[in-house]
Amino acid sequence: MAKLYSWNVNGLRSCGSRGFLDWFKKQSADVVCLQEIKVKPEQLEPDLKNPQKYHAYWHPAQKPGYSGVALFCKKEPMNIRYGIGDKKIDAEGRVLTAEFKNFTVINSYFPNSRRDHSRLPFKLQFCKLFNKYVEKERAKGKSVLLCADWNIAHTEIDLKNPKSNVKNAGFLPEERTWLSGFLQKGYVDTFRHFNKEPGHYTWWSYRPGVRERNIGWRLDYFLIDDESKKRLKSAHHQNDVMGSDHCPVRLEIRD
Repeated sequence: MAKLYSWNVNGLRSCGSRGFLDWFKKQSADVVCLQEIKVKPEQLEPDLKNPQKYHAYWHPAQKPGYSGVALFCKKEPMNIRYGIGDKKIDAEGRVLTAEFKNFTVINSYFPNSRRDHSRLPFKLQFCKLFNKYVEKERAKGKSVLLCADWNIAHTEIDLKNPKSNVKNAGFLPEERTWLSGFLQKGYVDTFRHFNKEPGHYTWWSYRPGVRERNIGWRLDYFLIDDESKKRLKSAHHQNDVMGSDHCPVRLEIRD
């Protein structure tokens, strides 16, 4: 059995001061993927740079205090790949791939379209190139696990107030249409494979009372290629874990 976690930490140093290491120690994870780390590894204290002496891999953004992804794993991967081969996208530290014996993990942080939709074209270009990259990985014949802050609430049950958010970033028709098309290429939303009920979210505004009242969005999830869905054991949200405006999500697969 393999246990994998994905978490947008909204700044690893900030999350580190709010209990990240205690959380990490309790999980006994095989793989932990982080998004929006907002830091370069050389800026971190040793315990955050290599928690529990895991193998640690980093793809920070060139811009200080912005974006970036990281991956920690118990076993050393067979291969690590940084980025997707596009100079502009890779400068923002958005994709990190780790290939293991029985599966490949692609850890991603999707762009935010912004309130004024000014980055929607960039996001859609990212989505297009991400799709090509993932299909190349999938063609190698190994199980592909995709974890990300997708910055997309896919359907109306994936956010508390869908009708009032139709024109807002993260729930735009263009974003949702892309994700629907991507899933139709043969990927399984692992959380929805087990749970089709509304009211399950992974991101909440920092505004007072919002998280307590569960007024949220589901933006963080694992996908798996359709051929490998028989390996799924469980998928759930750790929405009681604080430290970020997102909560961790967990996936268990039969290894």
